[in-house]
Amino acid sequence: MSDATIRLGLIGDNITRSQSPRLHVAAGRLCGLDVTYERLIPADRGEDFETVFDRCLSEGFRGINITYPYKERVVPLLDMPDPAIAAIGACNTVVFDRVPPSGYNTDYTGFVSAFREAFPDATAGTVAMAGAGGVGKAVAFGLAALGCKRLLIFDRDQAKAEALSSSLEAAAVEMPVELVPSIEEAVVAADGLVNCTPVGMVGYAGTAIPNALIGRQRWAFDAVYTPVETEFLSDARAAGLSIISGYELFFHQGVDAFRYFIGTEVDAAALRVVLAEPESQTRT
Repeated sequence: MSDATIRLGLIGDNITRSQSPRLHVAAGRLCGLDVTYERLIPADRGEDFETVFDRCLSEGFRGINITYPYKERVVPLLDMPDPAIAAIGACNTVVFDRVPPSGYNTDYTGFVSAFREAFPDATAGTVAMAGAGGVGKAVAFGLAALGCKRLLIFDRDQAKAEALSSSLEAAAVEMPVELVPSIEEAVVAADGLVNCTPVGMVGYAGTAIPNALIGRQRWAFDAVYTPVETEFLSDARAAGLSIISGYELFFHQGVDAFRYFIGTEVDAAALRVVLAEPESQTRT
C-alpha cells in the first residue's frame, strides 16, 4: 500500500455483501485518488468492537463507516462536532482527524436527500416506523427535518423506542411523536411506512410490516438494501405505494461520507453510472 493510498473501512456484522467498498473505491477513482475500503467484522476477527475500532485508529485508516449493530455503541468514543447530529445519538461515519475522532451521521443527511429526490413536491405526512435503533434514530430526525406531521414508532425493545422519543423531545423537534404497542396500531392512520429494522436483509428473512397492513398508505421506505427488493418493498409496490429503496439511502449516505473522509465532492451522477455497471467492469 503506497503512502498516497487512502485507507477506509466498515465495521459491522453481516456485511459480507455490503456495497460500500465498491462505492468508495469508485468514488476515489472518479476523483483521481487511490482508495481502499475494508470490511471489518469483529466476530470474524475474534475481537470486540472497541478493539477493532482502536486498530483502525492506530493502523492508518483515514476513516470508517459504522453499521448494525454498532452505531450507538461507537458514540462514547467520538467527538460529535455538530450538535444536531450529536442529538441523534448514533453515528455511521468516523473520521480519524483528531483525538477523539470526529463522528457524523450520513444516514440522517442521506435519508433527507433520498426522500427529497424521490418526492420533490410531496410531504411525509403521518409516518409509521418499525425500529428505533441506530438507523431508526437517523431516519426519525430526518423525518422531523422533512416536516413530518406525526411519527408513530414501534420497536419490540420498548427501551429503544423510549430512548428515541426522549432524544427527539430533548432536541425540541416540532414533530409529534407517539410510541405504539404494535406495528398494527402504528399503520392505521399512516401516510408513509418505514422499516428501520434489519428484518428483510440477507440473514434476517421476512418483513417487519406484514402485507395485510399495506395498501392505504402513499409511500414506503426500507432502510435495508441487501437485497434492494425486500419482501416489504415488494408488498408495498404491489399495493400501489410509491417507494424509496434502501439503495437510495445507501447511495446518498455514501456520497456524504466520502465528502467527510476525503474533503471533496464526488460527481454523484457519474458515480451512479459507474455503480450501475456490472461489478466486474468497475474492478478493471
